Amino acid sequence: MADKFRIISWNLRHTIGAGAVQVSELIAQTRPDLMLMQEVEETMAALPAQLGGNYTRIALPGRHHGLAAWSPHDFTAQPGGLDLQPGLIVRRVCQLLECGGFTVANVHLSHGQWLNRRQLRRIAAQMPERAAILGDCNMIGAPFLPGFADVGARIATHRMSGMVPLRLDRCFLRGVDCLYATVLPRGASDHHPLLVDVR
Repeated sequence: MADKFRIISWNLRHTIGAGAVQVSELIAQTRPDLMLMQEVEETMAALPAQLGGNYTRIALPGRHHGLAAWSPHDFTAQPGGLDLQPGLIVRRVCQLLECGGFTVANVHLSHGQWLNRRQLRRIAAQMPERAAILGDCNMIGAPFLPGFADVGARIATHRMSGMVPLRLDRCFLRGVDCLYATVLPRGASDHHPLLVDVR
């Protein structure tokens, strides 16, 4: 791995949130090695035409949106997915990406506070020793995830009903060091992008 590997995770807010133009602008400004996205519609497939690089998307079962990732680098293995314990309404999956020396899980977990922690533990059990889990965890409070460090910036990433500040977007690392973490302006979404530099 290079001296620094930059990852951004952003819940775009499907239908009315950030689109390919806003994502392209953020990538141009921040130059990530990996851009993770949640609530991504099919139209985001235009991203490589604007920026080059590699793009992959996995839809949530029965939904028009899902999880996606863009990178200027080649993925070192075919991106995959993992079915998670279903919620009452939405069936959840996570996206698994091999990034040259460690594995990244792109997640959008359920709202239930017991269920999302079960989903997180299921993901962690499938990950190798060097691993990162990032995304919209819909989680309030401690994750109870042994072996992983919660390294995301301790700043609210979402305001429920536009008022209550919550830190829903997280980054958990195992066997990987965090060099820097912050949140970025939210733009057209209702979530702030989470930026982490790892090594």
